[in-house]
Amino acid sequence: MAEKLNAVKGMNDILPPESARWEWLEAIVRDLMGRFAYRNVRTPILEHTALFVRGIGEVTDIVEKEMYAFEDRSDKHGQAEHLAMRPENTAGLVRAVIEHNMLYEGPKRLWYTGPMFRREKPQRGRFRQFHQIGAEALGFAGPDVDAELILLATALWKAIGLTDVRLELNSLGQPAERALHRAQLIAHFEQHADKLDEDGKRRLHSNPLRILDTKNPAMKDVVESAPKLIDFLGAESLAHFEGLQAILKANDIAFTINPRLVRGLDYYNLTVFEFVTDRLGAQGTVCAGGRYDDLIAQIGGKPAPAVGWAIGVERVLDLLKEQGAEVPAPVPDAYAVVPDAASMPVVLRALQQLRETGVRVQMHASTVDGLASFKAQMRKADASGAAYALIFGADELARGEVTLKALRDASVAQSARSLAEVTTWAATLQSPAPNL
Repeated sequence: MAEKLNAVKGMNDILPPESARWEWLEAIVRDLMGRFAYRNVRTPILEHTALFVRGIGEVTDIVEKEMYAFEDRSDKHGQAEHLAMRPENTAGLVRAVIEHNMLYEGPKRLWYTGPMFRREKPQRGRFRQFHQIGAEALGFAGPDVDAELILLATALWKAIGLTDVRLELNSLGQPAERALHRAQLIAHFEQHADKLDEDGKRRLHSNPLRILDTKNPAMKDVVESAPKLIDFLGAESLAHFEGLQAILKANDIAFTINPRLVRGLDYYNLTVFEFVTDRLGAQGTVCAGGRYDDLIAQIGGKPAPAVGWAIGVERVLDLLKEQGAEVPAPVPDAYAVVPDAASMPVVLRALQQLRETGVRVQMHASTVDGLASFKAQMRKADASGAAYALIFGADELARGEVTLKALRDASVAQSARSLAEVTTWAATLQSPAPNL
């Protein structure tokens, strides 16, 4: 017997019935994105490593420690490409926007979904292959679109029944304002260098803003006493932030301002926000987003403003489980019970006609041991969750009929239906389609 091969650590299979939860979420997202006029974009999993080094930042944890990067085989000229599996999708989406000149005709609202990859220790809510849903608005400079994206995420929570999340906001200002804050921040941490852990010392001169995001409780006091970025913001940055807050208040969106909310990615400016929860332990961020007005130029495009967010799919579904939220399972409308394999040609013709009208039908198929007994098939029909059993017995087929038996409602009488008139009675089998 050949050696058993398992999935790569931290890269998980998604199997039924769990996959039905993913389909349910994805269907709601597709509908919601359409209502907000966001269009779908699908980018490659593999990109040039330089895209993420330039876009995310060379001294970020993602690029330094977590990215799956490799040198591709040399081409016919003896040159090898340096490629990476995408650790996030904003940089890739912006690359696609630039490459295809998508902003030539004006601003764009776009969304994506798919797997991302980071080499880190697998734990609850954090895997090496994880999935994100993202929404990005490019070419819009005002706080109204920042607010629109937050309203879009809030609408998603309402649609899926997610309640245990809260919104936190901050403003990172503009580069010149951050530079002033950065100098004061470095000076503050240098005065308290003995309080910094190894990560803090490493980031002190390369990315001091990230020290504010530490989870180390021993550094709480030194972080709390650090200079606050909001105190360095100019009039325009403050007006942008206040404009966002006014729109959220007008829509009854509760939020708190968290001056320690920062980003591990270098391309953010002005608005940053997170939807967080206390129910998932250390991995409490469910949705993270913000404005990244410098990224398009940073990657090589004509300067244009942009803002967006990304949601961790695994975390959202995990949180729904924690809440005990009901997710509709896909079940057939009807289950075909077939006592005699010889009748399969007639049975399959009838089932195809039903499916063409939109009825969800599961057929009891034969195995290497042949067809199961009538009783066993009826048990399978009941276990399938179907509302009806369609019994294709020899007597029924001889009359050109099928017996319709209700499995969930005892008040519905068993009846015979004509196989010649399938389309006239098919609608009686249909239950409202689950949101899948």
